[in-house]
Amino acid sequence: MPFPHLLAPLDLGFTTLPNRVLMGSMHTGLEEEKGGFEKLAAFFAERARGGVGLMVTGGIAPNLRGRLAPFGAQLNWPWQVRKHRLITEAVHAGGGKIAMQILHGGRYSYHPLSVSASNVKSPITPFKPSELSGRGVEATIRDYVSCARYAQEAGYDGVEIMGSEGYLINQFLVTRTNRRTDKWGGYYENRMRFPVEIVRRTREAVGPNFILIFRLSMLDLVPDGSTWDEVVQLAKAVEAAGATIINTGIGWHEARVPTIGAMVPRGAYTWVTRRMKGEVKIPLIATNRINTPEVAEDVLARGDADMVSMARPLLADPEFVLKAAQDRSDEINTCIACNQACLDHVFEQRRATCLVNPRACYETELNFPKAAISKRIAVVGGGAAGMAFASYAAERGHQVTLFEAAHELGGQLNLAKQVPGKEEFFETLRYFARRLDLMKVDVKLNTRASDEVLKTYEEIVLATGVLPRQPEIPGIDHAKVISYPDLLSGRKKAGAKVAIIGAGGIGFDVAEFLVAEGEKSDIGVYLRAWGVEEKEGPRGGLQTSLEPPQPGRTVFLCQRKSDRMGASLGKTTGWIHRATLKANKVKMIGGVTYERIDDQGMWIREGAKGELRCLEVDSVINCSGQLSQRELAEPLKAAGISVHLIGGADLATELDAQRAIRQGAELAARI
Repeated sequence: MPFPHLLAPLDLGFTTLPNRVLMGSMHTGLEEEKGGFEKLAAFFAERARGGVGLMVTGGIAPNLRGRLAPFGAQLNWPWQVRKHRLITEAVHAGGGKIAMQILHGGRYSYHPLSVSASNVKSPITPFKPSELSGRGVEATIRDYVSCARYAQEAGYDGVEIMGSEGYLINQFLVTRTNRRTDKWGGYYENRMRFPVEIVRRTREAVGPNFILIFRLSMLDLVPDGSTWDEVVQLAKAVEAAGATIINTGIGWHEARVPTIGAMVPRGAYTWVTRRMKGEVKIPLIATNRINTPEVAEDVLARGDADMVSMARPLLADPEFVLKAAQDRSDEINTCIACNQACLDHVFEQRRATCLVNPRACYETELNFPKAAISKRIAVVGGGAAGMAFASYAAERGHQVTLFEAAHELGGQLNLAKQVPGKEEFFETLRYFARRLDLMKVDVKLNTRASDEVLKTYEEIVLATGVLPRQPEIPGIDHAKVISYPDLLSGRKKAGAKVAIIGAGGIGFDVAEFLVAEGEKSDIGVYLRAWGVEEKEGPRGGLQTSLEPPQPGRTVFLCQRKSDRMGASLGKTTGWIHRATLKANKVKMIGGVTYERIDDQGMWIREGAKGELRCLEVDSVINCSGQLSQRELAEPLKAAGISVHLIGGADLATELDAQRAIRQGAELAARI
């Protein structure tokens, strides 16, 4: 059997899970949409049919004050039970099990009614919370218990009590946020009373045959966080109080350490869970950046954990477990940890989806039934948009030919995969290449599609991508100027001192590529770079001092706008890129007027009346934007042929793989 540890059943005593895969909690935004629970039912049912051992919903508040947003999801009234049954009945019909996560936002709640252990404001929300009174603490515990009982009534197989990521339970545990002097504050035994009482009373209320997961913050990654001894003490206490499983939580949301982004190595935090092994007898779940069955199998085979949590990987591919069990792991659509369509959307109060799987959270809206008439379709361009369209259109029964002028598929993804932290795009390319093969798309590499050839098809899809834009700067054709495709592809090398024109997403990517070129990123390097301490001593798991990196180059990142550098970067990852460049001493210059480029370097003015100065650099990298390649469109349209533009050929302002793949999928669904 492939992946024997991953696919082994887990006996919990009163029930048995079919495998060791937990689909971790993800808020999707459907929880608050009109008709969202019907869509959530389809979302979870598809993953139940895909073989997931146990799923956990997005966070549901136990009362109004605990909502994450003013109209956030909560469960504390009998009439709310009915809509949750839509989910549980669909999951059980699909052969799966599901637990509901109970999450009280505490000071992370984005509304003026927020409460916490003490009235200490969060750095990531604008509202200062009220301090819960002693009676308020007791009432909140009762609300947790009531929420769990309603979840049981709704048909859930269990609940997960969210005790990590900096939410309310975390806020009671540490002196950083708990300044109380009553029985809920002061000594650690008092501070931990809140979660222990929640678990104990919940177990009493739901009985013995109900899964109770406690999400334990094993590594806070904030100053004045918990010590390891305190974490172990709490783990033992919640076990004694009746927890069935302990799930690993890594980092508070306000932590200045990336924990789930693509720059985090795979399996970077399983050592934390392994450290807890032997301290408790109940099963432990490892989490964070476990995105392939091979990585998951290694984690379990090493004994780091009893289960693995994979949230976004199940967003990317609902059949992850089924494909692993059938020895088809090469067909898995791997999560690339970009956060672009999942977390970024949620934090922008939009419905979550997935960059590599546009059907995620759109299971009732984006589907690919067999076409009534099979058409002969030509796709020009094998980048993200072209590959997505071709594979989905072929799935519908169309006869698809894909023309790619280069020797390999991928387009701009072949450049992106060279950027540190974006290596996961290798997996996306592997997935689409396999899909095209399975769907029997006729792929023609090293082939430019002529007008005459294209006129023989019924439909033409132009996914021809972009070309770098040449800004009107005197000397832009100087020998020291390098285009970003030439740099990232390796056709040209940059010198020791480099200026970058343009500080959009590509400019940041190029800067990171330049300062990290030749370095190998592994777990040890990552942990040291971000100050994570593997030893058991420091509070919050943070090193007391950092050794700054020694960049191999001097880099200037310039932009015409006077706005904040990297303003267009992802909401949940932009700060990471800015911090990385700052640590590597990249000099960011905004409000630039580019005067000329010559043998001495690049001449600029900062601000409208700034003095003329020269950045004495060896190389200048042009990242000033792109232009769509669409020269084939007009002659084909003039010949009366149906032509569709997708991806960069349609819009080139900012390269966006998410938009490109979704455009390709949506066109394939209706063509």
